[in-house]
Amino acid sequence: MTGHNAPAASPGRSPDATPRSEPHSAPTAAPDRTPDLTAAPDRTPDRTAVRAPDHTADRTPGWRVPVIGGRPADQRLLCGVRELAESVVAALLDRVPVYHRLPREQLTGELTRDTERRIRALAHAVRTGLPAPDEEFAAVREAAARRAEEGLPLDAVLLAHHLGLEVCWEFVTRHARDGDAADLLVLNRLLLDQLRQATTAAGAGYLDERRPAGDRHTAARQSLLTALLAGAPADEAAARAGLQLPPRYAVLCLSVADHRDEHAPGVDPGIAGRRKLRRLVAELDHRTRQSAITALTPSGGLVLVPLVPLGPLVPLGPPPEARPERTPGRPGTPAELPWQHLAATVAAAARAGGVPVLAAVAAAAPGEVPGAAALAYEVLDVARAFDRPPGLYRLDDVLLEYQLTRPSQARSRLAALLEPLADGGELLTTLRTHLAGGLNRRHTAGALHLHPNTVDYRLRRIAALTGLDPARPADVLRITAAIAARAAEQAP
Repeated sequence: MTGHNAPAASPGRSPDATPRSEPHSAPTAAPDRTPDLTAAPDRTPDRTAVRAPDHTADRTPGWRVPVIGGRPADQRLLCGVRELAESVVAALLDRVPVYHRLPREQLTGELTRDTERRIRALAHAVRTGLPAPDEEFAAVREAAARRAEEGLPLDAVLLAHHLGLEVCWEFVTRHARDGDAADLLVLNRLLLDQLRQATTAAGAGYLDERRPAGDRHTAARQSLLTALLAGAPADEAAARAGLQLPPRYAVLCLSVADHRDEHAPGVDPGIAGRRKLRRLVAELDHRTRQSAITALTPSGGLVLVPLVPLGPLVPLGPPPEARPERTPGRPGTPAELPWQHLAATVAAAARAGGVPVLAAVAAAAPGEVPGAAALAYEVLDVARAFDRPPGLYRLDDVLLEYQLTRPSQARSRLAALLEPLADGGELLTTLRTHLAGGLNRRHTAGALHLHPNTVDYRLRRIAALTGLDPARPADVLRITAAIAARAAEQAP
């Protein structure tokens, strides 16, 4: 923002002196749009006296901060950044209704923070007369790319920048005086310069995201994934992707829960789902050092991670949703470390997405990826059928359940043992909860919000109907097998 040469008012003139420019009456913002953030009316007629000391040597030579209503314009912008940003977002929702499709947490979080950043960048330009740094407009490009990914139209994205500067202009100029015309011209030119750069960056970022097959790197990685899943030779596809095939892959199948925003009234579930997925994938990329190959939708999908040394593991304690992995051998051995790292990676991705993630994994050489993917999907189905908590599971973690769910004559007969409970849904739920809680009646009562005596009654009723008593150790294994078989029989 160099080259702003509009005349500034003389610092030594009398407050009663008549300015050379025509008297100016500043536009007044609607009171319901931008709050009055000034603490008190300005009483000092001398413009020089109200300027803050200049501690910034980095400014355009000869630049003088525009003073509006007796106060430097940059100070007016900074006197209540948060409130002004909230006013901009409120005006955006009022005049660009498509933004109502965004989740509430995005409006009060990301969008408000981005607006605060833009206001501070504008104040810096007003104070120094210098253009905003390149990284500021890089951030504008990235934000516009996110709006494109979320499906907002380009005209709404560009209009948001116009509207934001309009609200800021109305706020800064609401206390303008008749002698401020020259400074208002300088400020207006500076805001138009900012608007030009912001809309140029936003348009470029939006179109880059929308450009079909624009990312050859991503397309090459997807071609590699297709070759691996087809069991075809993948060396050539790996070379095109700039990758070297590892000795083994960890093939992960993910089931991603819905984010609460996907069911919030008035919020576009597609936008909320894509935001969740973007955060989750970004964390996966970070944790795997960009080595993961993904094919994910908001509900889950497939991830391939090379099983190669990744350097020192990040010292993360297992979060509540991550279960300790049971690996043959002494804990902490080299054979266990990749699974610990993967479990921590899945847990971190779940936290980034803000949702529970259930995952299954199998290891395979590149030529064996199709079989590993099929096994991982089966393990995931078993974990889901048995209501396992979020986390990472291998076949070793569900061996008994997996075997019991394989088709056989015995499976059908086991499933039939619980048929007497089919009409009493609460009895089967009580039985499953009781087994999952380690046969602790108080745990079962708490989980189902029942009195312990009610749990005892239901357990006696189950024993009477099925002949299987959860209180008898000999019957517990048969009940567990019957539940597994029933889940498998009812699965699609």
